[in-house]
Amino acid sequence: MSLFATKSITRIMKESESGAHQLKRTLGPGQLVALGIGAIIGSGLFSLTGVTAAQNSGPAVTISMIIAAIGCAFAGLCYSEFSSMIPVSGSAYTYAYATLGEWIAWIIGWDLVIEYGIGSATVSISWSAYVVSLLHSFHINLPAQWIAGPFEQVLLPDGTSAQGYANIPAIIVVLLVSVLLVFGIKESARTNAAIVVIKLAVVVVFIGMGWQYINPSNYTPYLPPNTGEFGAFGISGVMMGAGTIFFAYIGFDAVSTAAQECKNPQRDMPIGMIGSLAVCTVLYLLFGHVLTGLVPYQQLGVAAPVALAIGKTPYVWLNNLVVFGIICGFTSVILVMLMGQSRVFYSMSRDGLIPKVFSDIHPKFQTPWRSNILFFFIVAPFSAFLPLSIVGRMTSIGTLFAFVIVCAGVWVMRVKNPLQPRPFKTPWVPLVPILGMAVNLALMYSLGRSNWIRLIVWLIIGQGIYFAYGRRHSYLRRSAEESGGE
Repeated sequence: MSLFATKSITRIMKESESGAHQLKRTLGPGQLVALGIGAIIGSGLFSLTGVTAAQNSGPAVTISMIIAAIGCAFAGLCYSEFSSMIPVSGSAYTYAYATLGEWIAWIIGWDLVIEYGIGSATVSISWSAYVVSLLHSFHINLPAQWIAGPFEQVLLPDGTSAQGYANIPAIIVVLLVSVLLVFGIKESARTNAAIVVIKLAVVVVFIGMGWQYINPSNYTPYLPPNTGEFGAFGISGVMMGAGTIFFAYIGFDAVSTAAQECKNPQRDMPIGMIGSLAVCTVLYLLFGHVLTGLVPYQQLGVAAPVALAIGKTPYVWLNNLVVFGIICGFTSVILVMLMGQSRVFYSMSRDGLIPKVFSDIHPKFQTPWRSNILFFFIVAPFSAFLPLSIVGRMTSIGTLFAFVIVCAGVWVMRVKNPLQPRPFKTPWVPLVPILGMAVNLALMYSLGRSNWIRLIVWLIIGQGIYFAYGRRHSYLRRSAEESGGE
């Protein structure tokens, strides 16, 4: 069987409806939008906005946000077409299997481990740091050596430093979220919706209370002139700022992994992805406008720019509320990421490329429960022992690679199968897919050589697993052999 053998949409849909592996359809459009917002709004909004304003675009950070949103919209439109055509779990993996072949599908499925699996580990490490900070403000101090990994130095109560042992709070949040996912997508979606309400309230409160204390002089000049260095303000600064702020939008694609648990995916999946992007874009623009209006942009290049901005208002008590909102934001991101990872491996397992255990469905909860438990044991060591710097940007390059594949897949499918029903159609094909690929490849390039090396090494490891196990156990290959290779 060719490495580029594809699976027909008819076959994909038929397999998804088999009784032994049926996921429970309970999600509506509102819950999908909440899942998208839950995955998108994390620490990026509270930290990258200040850094981008201080180093790249000044008050014109709002323009950078618009450009980044347009780049995401290209990918979002392509995801929407595929998710309405092929409403099953698997996201970019399944779309690639239907258009570009099994080998490319494996590559993108393995790549998504970086986005969802390692991404959730990254967020859990940050979650731990903010929880420790919040508890410290209430004079509750956790043992220093149990809040950091062995590659990090921690400060002990007597003022001396020592190596950390393990990041226990990060393990705890991954465990709690994994258990929640075992109990069902409906319960997980309800929890996510409650968390989303809390963090949206924090963002809206900051915007509403900060607006009245904006100093208009902070917007002059709105676009600072370039300093002579590429990316340091001016037009090039706005563009580099867009590349930086793009990573605050990552996560909306995880909505597509819930397609098989959606009541009316043909209608609701595009609403979930485009809707969550639209809501987050509006909030980002308002947030960036208020932040740069409260504090001169030159002062925003700090670890906690929001705390600096709140200091310009009488509402200093907002600091702990914002930290709580960030913790809620991290929690919902971990939930959606771990859900996405288990659904991608669920689809890969159904195709025989990885062991059956990843597609075993709980008889009562109708969730891939063994997969959720296994991923806890896979993600927890990353959370416990590795520093944030090691696992951070791998998430971004893995996501961008998935975006490129999906954009290419939409174009290929239009050429190969133009008559296939499409409840949602990406406009201006092939222009939108080409622009999507170009923007996302440019952003991948901007991440630098070290992240490309990590991605390539990760994909090489995946190739070893595919040719040692996946290709030999592929159900598509077996059926081709049984039918005489046809």
